[in-house]
Amino acid sequence: MAAACAMAMALAGCGSGNAGGSGGEAKAADGPVTLTISWWGSDARLKLTQQAIDAFHVKHPNITVNFEYTDWNGYWDKLATQNAGGEVPDVLQMDEMYLASYASQGSLYDLNKVSDYLDLNQMDASLKGTGQYQGTQYAAPISAVPYAMIVNNDVLDKLGLELPDTNTWTWDDFVAFGRQIVNRSNGEITAAGNMIDSTGLTQWARQHGEDLFKDGKVAISEKTLAGFFQMSYDWTHGDQIGGSADRGAEQAAGTQDQSDFARNKQAMVFAQATMITSNAKAAGTDNMSLVPIPSADQSKKSAYLKPGQYWSISAKSEHPVEAAMLIDYLINDEEAGKILGTERGIPGNNKIRAMLAESTTGTDKKALEFQDVIADKLGDAPEITPNGASDVMNMIKRYGQQVAFEQKTADQVAKEMIAELQSNIDSAA
Repeated sequence: MAAACAMAMALAGCGSGNAGGSGGEAKAADGPVTLTISWWGSDARLKLTQQAIDAFHVKHPNITVNFEYTDWNGYWDKLATQNAGGEVPDVLQMDEMYLASYASQGSLYDLNKVSDYLDLNQMDASLKGTGQYQGTQYAAPISAVPYAMIVNNDVLDKLGLELPDTNTWTWDDFVAFGRQIVNRSNGEITAAGNMIDSTGLTQWARQHGEDLFKDGKVAISEKTLAGFFQMSYDWTHGDQIGGSADRGAEQAAGTQDQSDFARNKQAMVFAQATMITSNAKAAGTDNMSLVPIPSADQSKKSAYLKPGQYWSISAKSEHPVEAAMLIDYLINDEEAGKILGTERGIPGNNKIRAMLAESTTGTDKKALEFQDVIADKLGDAPEITPNGASDVMNMIKRYGQQVAFEQKTADQVAKEMIAELQSNIDSAA
């Protein structure tokens, strides 16, 4: 009911305009302005975002903000329909997987045109760069989700083991440590599940001096991609530091609460740093750490700040200046930062992230501070997922299982995946 009411409000208020969507110079309106903002998420997100919007209205009484929200799948279906009909909300929540698609269609506004009203320099350049498509800033990162290894220290303490130097550890160091875990536990506890996801693959490519995507095309070599899949195969065979292939498939299909990590049968897990709290809750212990993932080459700055979500402005917005002012408030204002907290991830604004860390404890504090832990490992932002490649995550998992169950070799799936991925990109062009 709340969603239906919000939608009706938004449709009733689709605004009267100034220059902006018409292609002229962006200027602030002289009188009252009505904006529509749209996002996906839970009821908790709705309540917090509404509070922030109300606080924004107090500071800008001439700007009325109506809103729409839905779940993840419904959001993209609706946005596609709105985009086709030219009725996209003024401000919309955007995801990295879809940014290139909407930007390439000319559906998003160039944020450089409203830089006087929207400051994107209070975040790391690496994070800011993830909002660009072909050199133009089409999205303002809301949050950062650095990739990490979450460590259950209770498990290691039980086995009488200490982590090696995780600031300099290599994949060989990780494998050697994993063997200690398996041996000390008589095979009852594994080291970590496989790193079969797009963020892990992106960092693996960067560790080998390559990119997953470059200039809108697949850039990773067959050799490097095969090495990624072979590594996962090795972890589920031989010493089985990652468990068996069957167990890995069961883990992938289960819930977080059903995982070996939650049941204290796995010492570490590859995940976004923000997931430390939910993993700690599932495992029943706060005695957890966040450490950098191992590297094939410590001289390469392979880590990066993956955007949790973005705010973008519709290219057809009648009020791009006021839309920019709203986004600026949501990502840069301390009042908004206190209201929104980490609901959309670790704030991209460094000052707000530090402010929240001062008043936070436990695993949430570790997540907020992890960006500082890997500061010397952060490189430039990788190219965003090209249009047509949004299924890359599922593709990695599918090919990974074919290798794990010895249906195909790592070399075979590397060649096939690159061909399939590039074909999808070409078809979307």
